[in-house]
Amino acid sequence: MRAPSTTQEIIHTLPEMANKPSGDTIYCFVAVSHSSGSPREMRMHPDDKHMGWSAFTSGGENSYYGRLQFNESPTNGALRVPRYDLVGVNLLAKPNGTAPIMAQGSELKIDDQAIGVGELRGFSGAGDEILYIGPTREANNIDVFAVHIITGIVRRLTSHPEYADPIAFSRDNQWFVTMDTRGSNRQMWMAGMRHIPPLVDLVTVTAASSTRNNGARRFFQPILIDRYGDRGDYFGQHVNYAGNGTNGSVNDPNWNGKADPAFSPDGTHIVYWQSLVIPPACGGSNPLPCPVSTAQGDRTYRVMLARLVTRKPISPVPIFDAPDTIPWATQFPPGASLPSTYSLPPGNYTLRGKHGGFAKTRIAKDPLLDIIKMVSVEYTNFSDDGEHYLHGHEAVTLTLSASDPWLNHLDWYSDILQTGATNASKKTGPGGFHLTINALENIFEANGTLTTIVNGVTYHQPLNGA
Repeated sequence: MRAPSTTQEIIHTLPEMANKPSGDTIYCFVAVSHSSGSPREMRMHPDDKHMGWSAFTSGGENSYYGRLQFNESPTNGALRVPRYDLVGVNLLAKPNGTAPIMAQGSELKIDDQAIGVGELRGFSGAGDEILYIGPTREANNIDVFAVHIITGIVRRLTSHPEYADPIAFSRDNQWFVTMDTRGSNRQMWMAGMRHIPPLVDLVTVTAASSTRNNGARRFFQPILIDRYGDRGDYFGQHVNYAGNGTNGSVNDPNWNGKADPAFSPDGTHIVYWQSLVIPPACGGSNPLPCPVSTAQGDRTYRVMLARLVTRKPISPVPIFDAPDTIPWATQFPPGASLPSTYSLPPGNYTLRGKHGGFAKTRIAKDPLLDIIKMVSVEYTNFSDDGEHYLHGHEAVTLTLSASDPWLNHLDWYSDILQTGATNASKKTGPGGFHLTINALENIFEANGTLTTIVNGVTYHQPLNGA
């Protein structure tokens, strides 16, 4: 999702530090200069000169990039104290660029190199790539991507069916650690069948990105992956896999990772933090019992330091010479308006598999909200890789709340079979699957069932409220 923001300022919280020599700690916060956006997910580029960030509004999310410029005597803005401004702001969207899914006559085309920076997640270790949550490549599978600052070449870093989000690169640019739900089976009931094109995500992506949490509880654990990302049968390794799973152990499933892991400068340690599940995510009317904290003082937060025992200290790579103006981005001076974006027209389409088969697709729009409301797909021997073949149908209708744009209701009907290299099914119960979830609250409430079976392993949806 994308939404506008014209916020352009980073302000000192400690004005008296403005004349401190470089190297002293400077604490900054965002001064919102326009009501259309609320800056979040701010990340410094490794050059300490540029910054990326995202902004939320009721309409979605956009991401930006700019250069920090010290302003000793500002004459505008809410706080006229010595501060840093973000200048030369770039909206991280390609002018007149292709969309991930586009219509060409009666055919649908998917462009894996379409730049769709949703939520900014930071920069690579060298700073040559911007990291972000992007448009899905496979149905219901939310992943982290990287786009090169100069060339605009897009790389998919994660592809496991579970949900990936916070990410940090090592300073030698060879490894990254991401907080991911893999191992919890939290998302497998909806994303476990791979190689489904992301057609229904035109209406389900908000829900798919929301079910990975249970309110404040996340199901993240740190996953170490080499710089090339998930591929084939390689999905990295759980940093905290070793352990017996008992209460308070390093891999206790009731201790869940939070945002933003980090490497030590020499690459030999990874630090991350966790929280223990507490009410209302457990106990009371919730079907899950609450664990008892074994941490000192009954704490429900803990900081973890993982030592990579076979690693030798690394040397950082040279920092990429980041430009002020990104060639593929859109210049976004103060007061600028967002450029228009491509809107997939309603109608009947055919998506052809890269290897063979086809997917007959019907798209309907809500005439009042001017958004896609329903997607229906019929698969006939559809295959992109010549190894996995899809058969059957799936249809999802989205209803948004008139009073709360973050509240999604989905009426979902699915009966898909996959043959070939993997035998799998993705099926709803006789009455379908009906999910209501608020993207800002993440409380799972559903009637009916949606179940995925992959090579004999069955994945069920979470319990309501759990």
